[in-house]
Amino acid sequence: MRAVFAVFRHELRRIFTVRPVFSVFILAAAIYAVFYPQPYLTEALRNVPIVVVDRDGTSSSREMVRRLDATSDVSVALVLPDLPSAQRAVYERAVSGILLIPGNFERDLLHGRPSPVALYADASYFLIYQRIAGAVSAVARTLGAEVESARLVAAGVDPALAGAVVDPMPLTAVPLFNPQGGYATYLLPAAFILILQQLLLIGTGLLGTIPDPGRPNAGPLATVTGKYMAYLVPAALILPFYLIALPYLYGIPRLGSPTTVLLFALPFALAVNGLGMIAAAVFRTPLAVQLATAAVGLPFFFLAGFSWPQESMPDAVRLVARLLPSTSAIDGLVRTAQLGAPLSEVAEPFLTLWALAGLYGAIAVALAARRDRYGHVDRRR
Repeated sequence: MRAVFAVFRHELRRIFTVRPVFSVFILAAAIYAVFYPQPYLTEALRNVPIVVVDRDGTSSSREMVRRLDATSDVSVALVLPDLPSAQRAVYERAVSGILLIPGNFERDLLHGRPSPVALYADASYFLIYQRIAGAVSAVARTLGAEVESARLVAAGVDPALAGAVVDPMPLTAVPLFNPQGGYATYLLPAAFILILQQLLLIGTGLLGTIPDPGRPNAGPLATVTGKYMAYLVPAALILPFYLIALPYLYGIPRLGSPTTVLLFALPFALAVNGLGMIAAAVFRTPLAVQLATAAVGLPFFFLAGFSWPQESMPDAVRLVARLLPSTSAIDGLVRTAQLGAPLSEVAEPFLTLWALAGLYGAIAVALAARRDRYGHVDRRR
């Protein structure tokens, strides 16, 4: 135990005295926390500009345009007389879509005939397309139902029955765990975990590769154990900050208890630290560690399973994803922190993280033993 605590004290001192490591653990963590969430704080797109081509020019077509402009999702920036003018506005990026209201729109509605409208929206950005299409569909359904109900009432149908005929199954949508239906509430909790993994991975990798002439003379197991203990200190500072304080500051829904969240985060930190020690043993130089971690950042993002569902990934890719601490951590921490799940409901990712921590720790011990063995051979020569 004396050797373990000697390594612990030595590594802890290096964390706060080696400038690149301190910059990663403290300064980079603060910079990411301030700047990364900024583009997502508006939660959802609002007032996406579109242009309307009204070929009917009746009270019904104008009412549809008025209602569409009144929604929070879409803003009617222009009303133009012809389609070529609207196309020029789209090509100039002044608007993101075109709504074409055909001639005889009102007459067909009043006669009970289909009166389709055409929507041309920018689908190269799926959030913009989703907002425009959703707003136009909702307004078109509502206006069509009102016109049909009024027509039935005028024909002598009871108003209550007419309303039930045109809308027999009204839908009430309740967005659970994301009341604003926003992008930040969905993205930021998972992104914070990826940032944490990247920071811990780079920091521990740098510590293992920056020259350390005063390293205590300890065995492989004592060395790895002491490093694990030391690396938990900066993790104990930044994990509560990212998993508890930042969601509170940015208004992300929080239903889980801080104790449960931090308890789940413990094997995550251990697994990432073990992976960082392996990276240090493999790449051996600080520059190689930084280049390698930068290169795998984007693949880690896609393998995490929130930008593209894991169910749609090939089995081999899913297996690789399971070997990354962030995959199980995102699954478990989002469920415990945002959904309020107890540890008993996230037992699988929780135990997976402990297994990864043990696996990476064992590999780190084996690599440390190999390094010491070959180091002794080199010294004898």
